Amino acid sequence: MKRFIPVLVAIVLILIIAASAFGSKIVDRYSYSREYADLEQYYGITGADDVPIILQDEQIEEHARIWDNTCYFDFATVHKYFNDRFYEDKQESLLLYTTPDTIIRTQIGSSVYSTSRNESNDIGYVISRYEGDVLYVAADYVKQYANFSYELFTQPYHMQVYTEWNERQIADIGKDTQVRYQGGIKSDILTQVVQGDTVVILEEMEKWTKVKTRDAFIGYVENKRLENWRNETPQPVTDYKEPEYASISREGKVNLAWHAIYSTAGNDTLSEVLASTKGVNVISPTWFVLSDDDGNFTSFASKEYVEKAHEMDLEVWGLISNISDTITVDMYEVLSKTSKRTYLIDRLIETASEYELDGINIDFEDIGVDTGEAFIEFIRELSIPCRAQGIVLSVDNYVPMGYNNYYHRKEQGVVADYVIIMGYDEHHGNSEEAGSVASIDFVENGIVNTIAEVPAEKVINAIPFYTRIWETSGSTLSSQVVGMGMAREYVSNHSIEVNWDEVTCQNYGEYQSGNSRIQVWLEDDESIRVKLNVMDEYKIAGVAEWRLGLEEPSVWTVIEEYVNK
Repeated sequence: MKRFIPVLVAIVLILIIAASAFGSKIVDRYSYSREYADLEQYYGITGADDVPIILQDEQIEEHARIWDNTCYFDFATVHKYFNDRFYEDKQESLLLYTTPDTIIRTQIGSSVYSTSRNESNDIGYVISRYEGDVLYVAADYVKQYANFSYELFTQPYHMQVYTEWNERQIADIGKDTQVRYQGGIKSDILTQVVQGDTVVILEEMEKWTKVKTRDAFIGYVENKRLENWRNETPQPVTDYKEPEYASISREGKVNLAWHAIYSTAGNDTLSEVLASTKGVNVISPTWFVLSDDDGNFTSFASKEYVEKAHEMDLEVWGLISNISDTITVDMYEVLSKTSKRTYLIDRLIETASEYELDGINIDFEDIGVDTGEAFIEFIRELSIPCRAQGIVLSVDNYVPMGYNNYYHRKEQGVVADYVIIMGYDEHHGNSEEAGSVASIDFVENGIVNTIAEVPAEKVINAIPFYTRIWETSGSTLSSQVVGMGMAREYVSNHSIEVNWDEVTCQNYGEYQSGNSRIQVWLEDDESIRVKLNVMDEYKIAGVAEWRLGLEEPSVWTVIEEYVNK
């Protein structure tokens, strides 16, 4: 028996060791992890001044920065989430904000801001600053022009931002516990919460719930630790009051006719070009053309012209263009520099006052994407003296397409009095295929997409008084622009049979001349009537015509019927 005692002891020891190992595995499997997550990795922190942003209940890709105990957003973040009316003048190192009646400006790197009414204020912290080529703006300064709240947390730096205050579900922590990176007892710990803490409920699952803590940690808590579930609506921030942009609105429909004037002698043709018109109440002479990169422009303005137009009960909206056969103007250079924008605006207003103009019509075409922000800032700034002096401000725009959104039609609809759609050039001189200048779908889509951004009562649709005669010879495509009368004569002289095309809502004709195919989509009384009917359907502000002298007299009866509806 004594021989078996050592063996028995060995077996018992083996069993004890095995049971201990098995028990350890059981304990390890069902015990809670005490490992903490790397919070810098969790938030994606890249440096000591880096501040991740939790917007509402989600961390966004953009980060803030903190310097000298002041929190800053980069300029793109300001535009994207808070207010896109801030303007960065990179060339003159200025940050601007434009209201209906003043321009607020600060030199980048300064703590002082001033207004165009000669007011100034030092707010005790650097308002904006560059880090490399990126502009940052102090969060507290942005708060002067946007409704949002933010709270900054440490260990590590991160911030909670709210721009919306919708009803949400919350719950209390019933017992001290941990918020974990994922749902599961083995997941790393993000932070501790104690009994009585309140968390925001983000997503409820079977055993775990995704929550956000008071200090903006987003993770998971066991359901058994949550109690007193309820709904609450946070108190919204309403400190910033959106300014009201007063607009000038003509009574009844606008009927604007552009009068092409390319020399002072052109002013003498006013009576001639108006002789057959009906219902015109605004005339827009093409008097002003930018002449250099400094904001100067040539002028063919005439007081006698304005006086005569006023006697005929017409408003005069002088047009300024950037299109010239002899001069190429760098629009980015003119519009991106605050000093040049200011000079151009001052000259425009002085000229409008000198000639007693009723309005200014802006026709800046072919500006590049890089000039879009400067262009809309120019419109904002020009609107201030126009509003103050009762000068109608209208802006000409292409038919909306994805590639020309940088003209900022929505903002134009806020700060300008009228937004004019140039509802033509669907097919133009550089088109790769022949086609209509303004098919009905093209016109209607232009109106629909514009009034999606601009109030209909501010939208004017311009119609063409011209047609293109297309010639296709082999692989070569060319066209010539002709007025309504000349197009009709061309069709008659070449015995072209025309038929109504339901797709374009135009009379269409074609014929073969040798190896060339001639095509024409006519603008005439019938096509114009269909366009006007669509415009009436959408209850927009009126019609414009490009241009006087290209029309046939009979079309004015059609237009007058629309204007008087």
